[in-house]
Amino acid sequence: MKILSTTQIQAWDEFTIKQENTESLALMEKASNTFAIWFMKQFPDKAKTVYVFCGNGNNGGDGFAISRLLIQADYQVNVLLQAKPNKRSKDNETNLEILQNMSQLKLWEIARLEDVPTIEKSSIVIDALFGTGLKGELRGFFKDLVKFLNDLNCKRVSVDIPTGLQGEIHSRGVIFQADCTFSFEQPKLAFLFPENQQYVGKWTAKSIGLSEKYYSQETTTNFLLTKKIAQSLTKKRGKFEHKGNFGHALLLMGSKGKIGAAVLSSYACMRAGSGLTTIYTPSCGYSVLQTSIPEVMVIADEKEDYISCLPETEGYTTIGLGCGIGTNQETQSVVFDLVKSATQALVLDADALNSIAKNKAILSEIPKNFILTPHPKEFERLFGKTANDFERNELQRKKSINLGCYILLKGAHSCISTPEGNCYFNTTGNPGMATAGSGDVLTGIITGLLAQSYSSKAAVCLGVYLQGLAGDLAVEKLGEQSLLARDLIKYLP
Repeated sequence: MKILSTTQIQAWDEFTIKQENTESLALMEKASNTFAIWFMKQFPDKAKTVYVFCGNGNNGGDGFAISRLLIQADYQVNVLLQAKPNKRSKDNETNLEILQNMSQLKLWEIARLEDVPTIEKSSIVIDALFGTGLKGELRGFFKDLVKFLNDLNCKRVSVDIPTGLQGEIHSRGVIFQADCTFSFEQPKLAFLFPENQQYVGKWTAKSIGLSEKYYSQETTTNFLLTKKIAQSLTKKRGKFEHKGNFGHALLLMGSKGKIGAAVLSSYACMRAGSGLTTIYTPSCGYSVLQTSIPEVMVIADEKEDYISCLPETEGYTTIGLGCGIGTNQETQSVVFDLVKSATQALVLDADALNSIAKNKAILSEIPKNFILTPHPKEFERLFGKTANDFERNELQRKKSINLGCYILLKGAHSCISTPEGNCYFNTTGNPGMATAGSGDVLTGIITGLLAQSYSSKAAVCLGVYLQGLAGDLAVEKLGEQSLLARDLIKYLP
């Protein structure tokens, strides 16, 4: 799914209205109806009072229409609007006039905070103040109003985007803090970054029937990974296939006290479909690996506690490196030697990245299409600090272009940047996956897919989506607090 900018979405609205002979008021009604249906499913208790705060633009027009639909559905609705504004949008004015004809209406015109009625703890506040129409920070009365609403101990819901939040840039100032945000047609880019979690809450996006023609011809560099994409990437096996058709993965992993990382990653590699998997590990890990995962072949380094030399790499389809290896000086040399010499597809994770961060000149020697899988701190060690998530995203994109590699920045919406400068944000996964070993599992899955001749792009995109989906399936049975990394492998099939 393409992630379009707020400017593009506004143009999408206009295109739909013009090219498909749709009146703007009818499109607003459809959007409001889509929101109202979702709202009634989320908040079925009609005993709770709903306070809808409406601005003077089209987002406020949505708010007036939503208020009418909820009143018709027997919700107790209070509508609050600015007293004597300088100007209202045309559709805002029309929906307000329609709403004012309803006998059940409770309407409050507010010019100062003292005009706002008492809002009970059990109430629901709907933010329809500005939407994407606001440019810059909130000021004056609306700034004070949003601060007041944020201090309330009640449920808060935003229509399309929280008031004060910018769609494509780092936001400043006072921003409405929603528990839930309902976005029309698709999420905004800002929803996908950790810095905005406190404002967006749990987001939902639903189509309101905007023009497919516009969507198909519009370009972007941001995309969502969806089930449809994952299904299109997945290969099917033929009847007469054999293990030799699905590659041979080599994993260099583990050190004293961290052999578990090698176990998890190699097990995940096999579960992901690698025909053969060999793991190279310190001598202390030999018996552990042979016992815990007999399907994997094990080669032991001469050193007991850490990897000290690079094994023969010829004959392997792909190589995964880094999980639990530590940053011993000899181990760092192994990392550098492999980066310089490998001709296979390569996945670099964890301590492989930390080793490179200690000698950043190695980055210039990374071959094209390699995959780097840092978490935020590892990314910072490799490429430096940034002021906010938007700057970090631009830096990630720039580094992928300059290095010609794929960078997977792990998080709630893991972001994959490509050598072409595109970014793919994942839509699966949950907080239960924030547990030791999850990254080791992901490295194993991606390496296992690469072994089967998936392209680097397909392997990293499909691997991230599948691991997150396995986590979503696991959490249904186990809960977020009890989820373990090994459960991700169990639910991968």
